[in-house]
Amino acid sequence: MRWTLKPSPDSQKVQKLSELLNVDHTIASLLIQRGIETFDDSKRFFRPSLNDLHDPFLMKDMDKAVDRVEKAFSANENILVFGDYDVDGTSSVALMASYLKTRTETVATYIPDRYEEGYGVSYQGIDFAHDNGFTLIIALDCGVKAVEKIAYAKEKGIDFIVCDHHRPGSELPNAIAVLDPKREDCQYPYDELCGCGIGFKLVQALAIREGKAAEQLVEYLDLVATAIAADIVPITGENRTLTYFGLKIINQNPRAGIKALLAQTKKKDLNTSDVVFIIAPRINAAGRIKHGNHAVALLMETDFDKASDYAKDIEQFNLDRKEADQQITLEALEQIEDSNEQERFTTVVYSGSWHKGVIGIVASRLTETYYRPTLVFTKSGNKLAASARSVSGFDVYNALEACSEHLEQFGGHKYAAGLTLKEENYEVFKQAFEDEVSRTIDTSLLTPEIKIDAKIELSDITPKFFRILKQFEPFGPGNMTPIFVADNLKDSGFGKCVGENDKHLRLNIGQHDSQTFAAIGFNLGTKYHLAKSPRAFKAVFTIDENVWNDKVSLQLRLRDIEG
Repeated sequence: MRWTLKPSPDSQKVQKLSELLNVDHTIASLLIQRGIETFDDSKRFFRPSLNDLHDPFLMKDMDKAVDRVEKAFSANENILVFGDYDVDGTSSVALMASYLKTRTETVATYIPDRYEEGYGVSYQGIDFAHDNGFTLIIALDCGVKAVEKIAYAKEKGIDFIVCDHHRPGSELPNAIAVLDPKREDCQYPYDELCGCGIGFKLVQALAIREGKAAEQLVEYLDLVATAIAADIVPITGENRTLTYFGLKIINQNPRAGIKALLAQTKKKDLNTSDVVFIIAPRINAAGRIKHGNHAVALLMETDFDKASDYAKDIEQFNLDRKEADQQITLEALEQIEDSNEQERFTTVVYSGSWHKGVIGIVASRLTETYYRPTLVFTKSGNKLAASARSVSGFDVYNALEACSEHLEQFGGHKYAAGLTLKEENYEVFKQAFEDEVSRTIDTSLLTPEIKIDAKIELSDITPKFFRILKQFEPFGPGNMTPIFVADNLKDSGFGKCVGENDKHLRLNIGQHDSQTFAAIGFNLGTKYHLAKSPRAFKAVFTIDENVWNDKVSLQLRLRDIEG
């Protein structure tokens, strides 16, 4: 692991903010690192308000989108809500369709089949709309690059409204409205919304025309928070506000579908990490193993008993998904070990038998293991499909774009993307991707990095300090859990390895003969010798709470230690 201590903010700014807020210098420094330098910035950060949400009509084409939807209401047109099969897409569809159903009865939903139709707007979906008399399609979490398909829909008399957050191509589709803050000609103040977030902005705009305030839309924010967390978009600015209130709904009064999912897991008081690792995989499992329609049905259901039945099915899909991804990961690791893949700048593996629905998860696991930009391919019809994952700091989308002459299609983000190609192009593309990455990547990025917010003394860790840290939540990209480093540490002598095969490390750490803290280091068992050495060591850690026999105490969650 590379330890990188973030630069210390300007000391005068730290002093000024510390005095202004009556907090210690470390807290003030953490805030300034996050771009919070004034009292008003701090108020918005610590006390989010729905009044902080931007005017949705600042988004390019929003007025056109609202006019077209209202026209559909007036004419009693059939509206088809179309979305991708992942968490962001299915949450978007559930949100939009749920809202539209409060305004009109002529609404239906459509999620493409991952295996028969693939990602995004599909010709089959457009044909379905045409055959069933739909004259308006609202596409969520997809569509910004569907130029030919939306032209095909126009020929059939079907209008499109696109709500997407992916990077547009060189040409925008000929839709009634293309809502995407990443459009170069869009001046919307925040461009990191997920697909569901953009769907919510359209709902907010429609509600404003109705004379309603954002406070009257909070029932939809459990879906928005789930999508923000699952799609790993920055939890800053508007996303932070939406997540803050969305988590309150999840924990206090969630919709029946989310409540039913949580009843299966017995988990309470969820944070963003819990949403990522508990709710999101289950919603995703529907589209990976069976069909995304199951997730939409769960998220739109208002009867808890029916939602519980859907949740049981989804729980089984998730168990099937776990089994598949564990098996494929083992096979992929064997394939890498049996080849020279470890010597490359990239990890690219392929088997025609791998389940298309879990290759993204496998790509993530391989990236964690070898820490290289990673592609996992499988057979998809008469082509090959792959999921791409990257390492921190490297834009895999740009690398794919540089190799696009070998691809049929691709799309995604800086750290995650999808692509298809003809089987005969696999080897030449694999080499082109390796060449592009080896040419452009900073080799230091191939070693995992721990970005440290601040160096502190253990004596700084007080109940008040932790209470303020808790108010930094919700955590996520752009506002990660603060990571600290401390040196001159010693174990009290009771340190030991724990877990299967002594995989983990449990210590009781002190510094300068001060108060000691319990510390747990997952997957750090191999570093026990550093802790038991008579010499002092240093550690990188976060701070959290440990509950034991109904007693709550602060503990250190070790990320790494060095002698």
